[in-house]
Amino acid sequence: MSQSSPPAPAHTSDGDQPALKRVMGSGLLLLFIIGDILGTGIYALTGQVAGEVGGAAWLPFAIAFVVAAITACSYLELVTKYPQAAGAALYVHKAFRVHILSFLVCFTVMCSGITSASAASRAFAANLAAGFGLDVGNGVILAIALGFMLLVLAVNLRGVGESVRINVVLTAIELSGLLLVILLSLYFIAGGNADFSRVVAFETAADKSVFLAVSTATSLAFFAMVGFEDSVNMAEETKDPSRIFPRIMFTGLGITGAIYVLVSICAVAVVPVGRLAESETPLATVVQTATPGFPIADLLPFISMFAVANSALINMLMASRLLYGMSKQGVLPSFLSKVHRTRRTPESAIVFTTVIALGLITFVSLDPDSPVVSLLGGTTSLLLLAVFAGVNLSVLVLRRDQSAVKHFNAGRVLPVVGTVTCLYLVLPWSSGRPAGQYEIAGVLLAIGLALWLLTWVIHRRQRPGE
Repeated sequence: MSQSSPPAPAHTSDGDQPALKRVMGSGLLLLFIIGDILGTGIYALTGQVAGEVGGAAWLPFAIAFVVAAITACSYLELVTKYPQAAGAALYVHKAFRVHILSFLVCFTVMCSGITSASAASRAFAANLAAGFGLDVGNGVILAIALGFMLLVLAVNLRGVGESVRINVVLTAIELSGLLLVILLSLYFIAGGNADFSRVVAFETAADKSVFLAVSTATSLAFFAMVGFEDSVNMAEETKDPSRIFPRIMFTGLGITGAIYVLVSICAVAVVPVGRLAESETPLATVVQTATPGFPIADLLPFISMFAVANSALINMLMASRLLYGMSKQGVLPSFLSKVHRTRRTPESAIVFTTVIALGLITFVSLDPDSPVVSLLGGTTSLLLLAVFAGVNLSVLVLRRDQSAVKHFNAGRVLPVVGTVTCLYLVLPWSSGRPAGQYEIAGVLLAIGLALWLLTWVIHRRQRPGE
């Protein structure tokens, strides 16, 4: 590829630190976005979404895709305007200049990583039991989930050498599982065994209108679409981000959205909604129903395990590094920035986030009838939808900040629609979310505020004259 301009200098503007190396082109960025979106949501929550709206489970996924695409427009304007690796917290800080608000946005993103990883650990345990044909109760599933999270802790403490080539492999495996569901379902459908009447049948709870049921299901399905926002943190490592980000972001969202809608249509056509909703491994149930006794069908629980394990590890890596970064900036207690002497990993932040995850998994699993994955997945989407509302609003505020850099423009209507839609899916009286999601989110944010207040008190004591 020819160079139209001289290479960027090897140092940042402050002259102290080297700049990140720009290694990601269009293809690798697309694989990163697709790989980040694919994961726990579609593998674990298809049945719960169907339980809210019946056979029309594809509709919440389609609506979640539209909401994600609208919010992606705001992210694209901001990442092409400010191509820096800081994401939502940077945008909100530039817009409002309120430190506690910027901190809350950053901590909320971190909490979403913990709840997402916790949901993944429970899904991992359920798929492991299904893969080995184990008929076990809630206690054993909980023990497996906790053991898996401890394994993630060990890997995280040891240090993970991440590379784009590994991401390509992980994406291929996750994608293969979803394509397997689609292909084997089509084989079942071609044999005349599917019931397509279920695909357009709304079946809602007696206490919910169709509109509220769709809102509740969309709030849950949105968990499957999150991940696209993480790509903005790769801006400083992407070649010509202002040019390629818009096209690649929409392509990645379009591919994953289409796959999700196809998977949900196939799922309800193959498996009755009631059975699908009761399964903790819905896609494995679909494959086993479509091709009973077919050896390759037995692989899906293990592919699902791999997909959700990857989601858990990525999210716990993200959460611990965010906590470490906030501690380094002096907004959280300094012990959270302690680094292992030989492994050079942020050990205190890793242990702290893992303890929160272990407590969270245990707490939500105490009730054997609790839909653990949907509760934690719904909390993840709740936290991120609140962040997305702030990002959409920041776009409008930052229009006053004129930039000489040519950047994507989301227009005036889409950020407003994005703000209103995200807030609608956050508020309890409109989204139909269970109270447990707000309780979990509230406790996590209370922990953050307590840590922030502790840090403020410590700093005040260290500088009594100020």
